[in-house]
Amino acid sequence: MQVPAGASETAPRTGEAAGPSTGAPTGHIPDTRPGRALRRTLALVRRPYWDPPDERRVVRRWPALAATCVGTLFFLLSLTPSLVPRPWALQGVMGGITAAMGYGVGALVGWLLRLTLGGLWRRHAPWPRPGERWRARGWQAYYVLSTGLTITALSWSADAQRELRRLQDMPETLTWHSLMITLIALGVGCLLLLLARAVRLATRELISGLGRLLPRPAAIVAGVLISATVVAVGTRDVLFDRGIVDVVARVAESTNRGTKDGVTQPGSRYVSGSPHSLVKWDDLGYEGRNFAGSGLTARQIASVTRKPARDPVRVYVGEQSADGFTARARLAVRELERTGAFDREVLAIAGTTGMGWVNSTDAEPLEYLYGGDTAIVAVQYSYLPSWVSFLVDKEQAGRANRALVKAVRERWLQEPPRERPKLVVFGESLGAYGIEAAFDGPADLLSKVDGAFLAGSPNFSPIRERLTAARDPGSPVWRPRYREGRNFRFAQWPDRDFDRPPAAWEHPRVAYLQNASDAIVWWSWSLAFERPEWLSGPRGPDITSGVRWFPLITFWQTTVDMAVSYGVHAPHGHRYGNGSVEAWTSVLPPDGWRESDTRRLKRFMDNREAPY
Repeated sequence: MQVPAGASETAPRTGEAAGPSTGAPTGHIPDTRPGRALRRTLALVRRPYWDPPDERRVVRRWPALAATCVGTLFFLLSLTPSLVPRPWALQGVMGGITAAMGYGVGALVGWLLRLTLGGLWRRHAPWPRPGERWRARGWQAYYVLSTGLTITALSWSADAQRELRRLQDMPETLTWHSLMITLIALGVGCLLLLLARAVRLATRELISGLGRLLPRPAAIVAGVLISATVVAVGTRDVLFDRGIVDVVARVAESTNRGTKDGVTQPGSRYVSGSPHSLVKWDDLGYEGRNFAGSGLTARQIASVTRKPARDPVRVYVGEQSADGFTARARLAVRELERTGAFDREVLAIAGTTGMGWVNSTDAEPLEYLYGGDTAIVAVQYSYLPSWVSFLVDKEQAGRANRALVKAVRERWLQEPPRERPKLVVFGESLGAYGIEAAFDGPADLLSKVDGAFLAGSPNFSPIRERLTAARDPGSPVWRPRYREGRNFRFAQWPDRDFDRPPAAWEHPRVAYLQNASDAIVWWSWSLAFERPEWLSGPRGPDITSGVRWFPLITFWQTTVDMAVSYGVHAPHGHRYGNGSVEAWTSVLPPDGWRESDTRRLKRFMDNREAPY
């Protein structure tokens, strides 16, 4: 039997018993059927530690011990809590991916150490490198320690998940399938490791082939570069762009041509897509038809407010209605003129998400507050889901909303100052980012509108970013106070948070709904290598003290949290519910509106059918 490179010369020869080299008491195992099965199992477990690589297999070697330890550590860290509770199946998949990431980090560090320190060890170390006997014992110690640590970590993780669910008003009963989490993580991790080894094997074969044509150093460089290029291009262009994104785009395009069940073309002259409209019903897109076709009527509003009401104006321009952001903005202005929007008491510009979504929970309270004497205008800039829009080109949201705000304000300024409607802006999630990107900063926003309401602004939103960076000393990042709350205020529970600080809240007012547990608010690339401020100092009210920052791990956990941030109840995660009622009554309270009116509207919004 050939001794592998770097192996001890005392490794067992063919026909010798493997037991003595590992210290395992195989000789005391009785010669019974269970005993023979146990001996075979032990032999299978011990064998890979010293067997030479089989050139016929993709999996030539047993996994490296150091890399496996790092991968296991990453898996254990993935069990730590993050911003929102995770389902056990997702935890298993996430744990497997995290373990594979850790194995890769450990393998890379080990390779670099061998490359830089291997020669020094052989020449200067006073003792020889550990032999196969010690490696085998290392693996045996790993089996014992990793099993105990995994059981302990899974138990602690289940308790942390229950605590997180309690903080976020979710049922405390939680079935945390520890065994299934471990098996799923093991399967996913092994699959990713096999894929990585297949890439490495293909790279070696490529280098070997290039070595026949080029000098060895050039063949290595060329082979690595070619392999890296193929993997990068294949992952990005083939798997992601032409795979995942293309499939999602096709589904989104098909959805964009459809209409939600129960939504029909409106007949009101005050709504886009009606027979009176400049915008065709078929051109509004899926979300545009939902927004236009589900508008409130004067009768509905009056039944809630118990006051006379008007049919509100809803203007929407779909992506197919005109080519380019400027053309759509101009068409929106003409549609506003057609509906008489500039004669209303309030004119609101709504930021849309990737598919053109306008949250009715944000729009309807404003219409109720002003008895339908309102006009809301929105423009669709994409039919892709928000996460795809963010990855492909999130700047589209800013350009589309900047063009719309500019066009609407130019026409608004033509009205006599005393007769102009109050101009406000609002948006949620990527729609909030689009609204913020339409202005040059906090001062520009205050100078151009009479109020704003923004919910769940992503971390990269420019105005929110500046407000947070320049917040008053002592205010936490999850509830920043800017210039004593003179114009800008943040809230998670708006019925009490907007009252702080006690200083006067001057007009124009800007209200932010921002949950401390909203991963979309806190996600950033810097999470991979920099401790975030939201984990420094006092924690948010719905974040467990067990949340810790770990390089790479926290970034990956927060990325996963974005996908499940809708699985909790408001005001947690990326759910903001009917906090818009208090936000609008704080930002732009109508004359004669009373606290009892707010409570009645709030009860109605809470009891109505959920808009999701």
